Amino acid sequence: MLSLALRTLRARWTAFAGAFTALALGVALLTVMGLALASSLDAPARGPERFAAAPVVVRAGDTLRVETPYGDRTMTPAHPPALPAATVARLRRLGAVVVDRSYRVRAEGGPGELTGHPWSTAAFARYELAAGRAPRADDEVVVSGDWARPGERIRTDGGTVRVVGAVTGRGFEHAVFHTDARAAALSPPVRQLVVDADPAAVREAVRDVAGVRVLTGGDRRYADAGPERDREALTAMNALFGTAGGVSAFVSVFVVASTFALAVDRRRREFGLLRAAGATPGQVGRMVCGEALLVGVLASAAGCALGGYAAPRLTAWVVDVELAPGWFTVGDAAWPYHAAFWTGLLVALCGVVAASWRAGRTSPLRALREASADGRAMTPGRWLWGGGLLLTAVVTLAAALLGDPGDLLHRKTYVSRPMLLIGAAALLAPLVVRPLTRLLTWLPARLPGAVGTLTREHAAARVRRTAAVAAPVLVTVALTGSLLGATATLGRARAAETRELTTAAFVVTAGGDGAFGPRTLERLRAVPGARVSASAPSAVWVLEEGGALVRSEARAAEPGALAATARLPLAAGGLGGLDDDSIVVNEEWERHTVGERVRVWLGDGTTRTLRIAAVMTTGTGNNGVYVTPANAPGARVDRVDVALAGGADPRAVAAGLERAVRPAGGRVLTGDRWRAATAPGGERTTRYGFLLVLGIALLYAGIALVNTVVMATADRVRDFAALRLAGATRWQVLRLVGAEALAVVAVGAVLGVAVAALGLGGMWAALTLQSAPAPLALPWRALAAVTAVCAVLATASAVASAAVVVRRPVPGPAAARE
Repeated sequence: MLSLALRTLRARWTAFAGAFTALALGVALLTVMGLALASSLDAPARGPERFAAAPVVVRAGDTLRVETPYGDRTMTPAHPPALPAATVARLRRLGAVVVDRSYRVRAEGGPGELTGHPWSTAAFARYELAAGRAPRADDEVVVSGDWARPGERIRTDGGTVRVVGAVTGRGFEHAVFHTDARAAALSPPVRQLVVDADPAAVREAVRDVAGVRVLTGGDRRYADAGPERDREALTAMNALFGTAGGVSAFVSVFVVASTFALAVDRRRREFGLLRAAGATPGQVGRMVCGEALLVGVLASAAGCALGGYAAPRLTAWVVDVELAPGWFTVGDAAWPYHAAFWTGLLVALCGVVAASWRAGRTSPLRALREASADGRAMTPGRWLWGGGLLLTAVVTLAAALLGDPGDLLHRKTYVSRPMLLIGAAALLAPLVVRPLTRLLTWLPARLPGAVGTLTREHAAARVRRTAAVAAPVLVTVALTGSLLGATATLGRARAAETRELTTAAFVVTAGGDGAFGPRTLERLRAVPGARVSASAPSAVWVLEEGGALVRSEARAAEPGALAATARLPLAAGGLGGLDDDSIVVNEEWERHTVGERVRVWLGDGTTRTLRIAAVMTTGTGNNGVYVTPANAPGARVDRVDVALAGGADPRAVAAGLERAVRPAGGRVLTGDRWRAATAPGGERTTRYGFLLVLGIALLYAGIALVNTVVMATADRVRDFAALRLAGATRWQVLRLVGAEALAVVAVGAVLGVAVAALGLGGMWAALTLQSAPAPLALPWRALAAVTAVCAVLATASAVASAAVVVRRPVPGPAAARE
């Protein structure tokens, strides 16, 4: 039968072109994602950057080891301690010491991430003046790169400065160099320094200081900003490409299996003739599997070659949009090719097994009769797999809602969960295709002319064909609605949380290194009519059951002032119970009973046992914890919420706040403007990440839609011949074909919207259980756009393929060749 399959492929290659195209593109998609994923597993070795020319770097301890019954756990304190002054003095006796400081700088017209340093550290990164001179006064700076030129005056959050020099950029940062004295004023703590002395003598000098590290050679890279950023970038890319690969694999496998099944189903007349000629069911099945094997091998090989060509271009794009670091390139891993090739071959065979089994076991007369009209659309396989996927989706959703509703709010969950519903809807679609088609075409069928009626009856009679053509539309619309709707719904919930959290009339944020000094806080508190609540960011760790050391973001504030400017979502207790011996936690904590004492590690690594004063609801997972400033050692105030005292003039208070923070370079925002500025929004990396995950899948689904429509239209030669003999003109046939394509797209779009709404309903239930209810946010514009694109693609491809057929002379229906 393999030789017969080969001859069939050569004689009817056009019939297999659609299946070949779908499989080749699907394998190419899997290859691209596999190569990108493989390349995200290893990072290149990175040497020291800022301290490449430094002899010895001394760094304060930034890692704390915690002993647990399950082994040691490590944590990085939110506020690592500074080097003791006595240690710095001892090092100065060994050799020349240069103190290093790093702090954030915001400048008008400057890069988004500017970092300030003292000028004396520039030589350690081998910065060289390309123009101008070194800074000599507090209002003079040297910048890296070409975004500012010597002589220009720039407004920064630390005041207006004059650029007196420029150094060539080194590629790893955008730097602004102040004088050493100005840098010390902007960032007082000394957490690392460079000493020109014998490394052994330096280690001896700091031996009695806990946690201090002496870095030489390649270890000097741990003094750079974000020494683990390559590993973190790999983790982020691994998650990104893993998610994109999962979605792409689902779409490609789904479309390929559907396309192969349609290709086999449209050959029922041929199978009937083979059975009538004496072929056994097994022979027919083996012939079909042999055809799928040949097509699968050729298409998988072509897909691997296409994927190898496209992968470098994808990685170049993710680097250009800064989703990946500049060093990221495609490696030479071989396993993605093997995985994509064998997956494509397996999917091709699986896609024809059920259809070939059914075709081989149908009697010749029944097969010939079924060539003109669909019989039973719901096969046992569809019932089994469709019902199984639907049951799995319902059970897992119920288990999550009853056990851990917060899991439904994680990106990995709301990206993967819709696939269960999409698969179930596609398999069970024949159950609703006929009534849904009749409903959608009810009005067109009552318009003058026969096009509406014929559209309704053709689409409703050919359930299998309608379901097969609607499947790519269903995938496209459901993925768009599910992914974009999930992020929009979650964004609405978080924005509502932000609005409810603060009642402040004004919010003052810090400039410079992101912290307010004591003098600035005194001036703010002295503003008439202002009730000031200063808060500082920190962190708290708690040891959960099983030995996990869990970090929670914390804010440190005075309880009385906090109650005047914040409205915490409390589930139990109250802010009145918060003091230096207590903490406000949220329901995510394993122990969250008011009055219970819990052992925690504070932001600087010290251990305290605090009483739970109040418990907040979980919300969307961003509520964190609250402590008093005494339990946030090392934390520096970065935000001041201001409420108005009774009868205070808002304009006068705002003017007073502006005068108070002007010397420190802070900003004063109204409460509404601050909430709008900090509300969750479409971050650049998030947008591009979803463009990668969703765009590739939708592009493939669109191509598959065209492919499926062409295959389905080419199978209707006899239908068109009968219409022409009945008196229909070519234009009437083409209008009918276009109307049928629009009706099928409408069916797929309605099913896709229904699937998306059901999936988002689970997220809404989870948010409600988490005490953060938010209305569903279906992205109607995006849904309308992708539906319109699908309609254009389906109509154009159907009309174009039908036009080729109707240009031929009209044969009798029995003589029309399929």
